[in-house]
Order: sequence, then structure tokens, then C-alpha cells
Amino acid sequence: MSDHRVIEGAVRNLANAMRIFGEQHMDFAATFKVDREEAIDNVDRTFEMKLEAFHTLYDVSRDIFPYFDHADTSLLIAVRNGIHHRNHPLFCTLNHRLHIEDGVERWAGASFLLARHPTTHGGEIQMSHHVRLDDLDARLNPLVASQYLDSFLSGSKAEKRFELISAGLSLQTIRDRASQERYPADQVYLDLMPIFVSAVCKVFKAVKTAGIGFKGFDASTYAEPFTSELAVDLNRLSFKRLWLRGYGPLDLIPFPV
Repeated sequence: MSDHRVIEGAVRNLANAMRIFGEQHMDFAATFKVDREEAIDNVDRTFEMKLEAFHTLYDVSRDIFPYFDHADTSLLIAVRNGIHHRNHPLFCTLNHRLHIEDGVERWAGASFLLARHPTTHGGEIQMSHHVRLDDLDARLNPLVASQYLDSFLSGSKAEKRFELISAGLSLQTIRDRASQERYPADQVYLDLMPIFVSAVCKVFKAVKTAGIGFKGFDASTYAEPFTSELAVDLNRLSFKRLWLRGYGPLDLIPFPV
């Protein structure tokens, strides 16, 4: 039986990590003007901090919520495990790739397909965390036969996990769109932020239903929006094109609906 005090502590730590990530995101533009590497690393590391805190919450609350029955929570745990062990080059963000790893000049004239899940209420999630779709395939899809495939699950269990994630997050829709638009596989990205929001909403609702308190300022602040206000539609996707026009500013151009 889960200890409510332990779960309360894990919720508090996750909420704290969420606040810190939000603060880094708000500071991003100003910091980027001074030091783009620092700005990107601050946001990327604090997102990873959120994944670590989410995994801790999973460790102590798996008795009250079936994490592996849901595509969003399953994916977050799998990505966290991949980043935690870091025995591969996967899951670097789009910002890191463009501004630190490769440099924008290399991609002058190129387009990137960005996919994300919308909210059910029409409001926009202002924060984002884009990773390559083929990185997810390399880590989780046994049919890809990647050298970076997650070894935690094997055989039919690995196949079922990937099928759950792919179907539950409508990943085939992204692949179809990318194929129609003739995007190279390494220029197709998925935004993990709406998936994170969806997962936290589900777990926080389970925590609330179990009668477990949201202790501390951050936890109490996030309790209401994540249990009764926010909702993400994992059955739908929205697409935008990131088009690097020459050497000037990056243009984010929405696709027509």
C-alpha cells in the first residue's frame, strides 16, 4: 500500500520542477540574446528535471495509477529512462541541434515539420520541447532494429508498448504527413510538452481521487489547473513548419488547417 506522505512529497517535488522549468522558459528569450547555449541548456536540463520528478512520482504511486496503460505516461517514463542512462545520442532538442550542435547556417533554406497535440479547450500551451520523431522510433520501435533500442523490454512486450504509444499519440498521422510533404525523417519533430501536460493531468487526478494532499505552494498552485482545467486531445494533432529562410531570423509558419 502506498504511503500518502511519500506521494505528497513526490507531487511537491514534481510541481517544484514544473515551476523552475516555467521560469527558465520565461527567461529564455532574454538569456538567448546574451548566451544562446546557456539559454537552451537551462530549458533542456530543467525539462529533464521534470522527467526525473515524474519518474519518482511513478515509483511511489504506481499502486494508484496504471502508468503503462496510457500512451502519454508510458512515453514519458521511456524517454526519462533513455535520457537518464544516456548511452545514445537521442533526444537532443530542436533548439540544441540548430543553435549548438549544427548551427543555423547549415540549415539555411531547410524546413522542419513540428507536430503537437492541441488542448481540448482551444487554449495554447505556450511552452514546448521538440524531439525528433525518429529518435522515439530508434529507442522504442523494435521493428527499426536500432542499436539504441531500449533493452528494458524485449519481444512482444516491447512491441505492445510501442503500439500503445504510437496509437495513443497518433504518431502514424505524423509519419503520413511527413511522407506527403516529403520531409526527411531527421526533420520531423514531436512536441513533448502537451504530452507531459496530459500525463500530469491524469496522475494528479488519480492523486486527488485517492485523497492525497497537494502540500506546499507549488503543488497547491498546480493542483487546480491540472485536475480540473487543463486537457489535451491526444487523438488530434496540429502542424507547423519551421522554415529557415536564409541567414535571417527563423520563421515559424503555421500550416493551413
